[in-house]
Amino acid sequence: MRVVDLDRDMSDVIPTGTTRDSEHLFERMTALTLALARPGPGRRVLDVASGFGQDALAMAAQGAHVVGAEPSARMTAWARLKSAEADGPQAQWVRGWSDGLPFADDSFDAALCKGAIDHFDRPDQAIAEMARVVRPGGRVVLAIANFESLACRAARAGDRFRERWLGRAVRRGRRHYDVPADHFTRYEVDLMREQAGEHLELETVRGVSLCWGLPSWTRLVQRLPEKLAFSLLRTADDIAGGMPSLADVVLLAGRPRAL
Repeated sequence: MRVVDLDRDMSDVIPTGTTRDSEHLFERMTALTLALARPGPGRRVLDVASGFGQDALAMAAQGAHVVGAEPSARMTAWARLKSAEADGPQAQWVRGWSDGLPFADDSFDAALCKGAIDHFDRPDQAIAEMARVVRPGGRVVLAIANFESLACRAARAGDRFRERWLGRAVRRGRRHYDVPADHFTRYEVDLMREQAGEHLELETVRGVSLCWGLPSWTRLVQRLPEKLAFSLLRTADDIAGGMPSLADVVLLAGRPRAL
């Protein structure tokens, strides 16, 4: 039986502060995800698990006709409120499940799901639904956290070493390499490719950001002069782009497979 909090607003997981590496990761992930969806005048784009609606509004501002599909009543209400306050083109908001999208076949030029698919209890069906509602030759874009990233591997190894060889207790609470309780799937690149590849002809598989969540990395980029810090972050991102298995987030994009 599916048990979901339909009033959830994500305030428990949205950080109240930020660091340079977090700022870089989320800005870069958003920019690349939206660019792969190719929003523009005359294009119809579906934002699956649209949350507060910030991405849908950003794409609408580029001239696209955007629909945000989100099951949470609270987040949908918030998106509508923010949309009403915004100037310029508006998005349309629909409450709907990712694995049963309330749209006809071939309704959109593109569908995207940024940072949410590991929260779905049926992610494979969600990808199939996105492929169904996108026209032939259109594009489905996924952005997924990688729990086998370089940062996750290094942090796990460091904690094992401290615990087994130095006899130190590992810090309590969830570490950044631990899958959160509200995630149904622990993703790494091979699983991402397998699930997406069942329904999409993959055109893009690229990484975003490197070393996010490692305390030493966070401290380093915080202490460096701002210009040098962001140059280092961009260099790390360039490396991650070509080595998605090591990246903090992986972007996948492709055309729906012909049935």
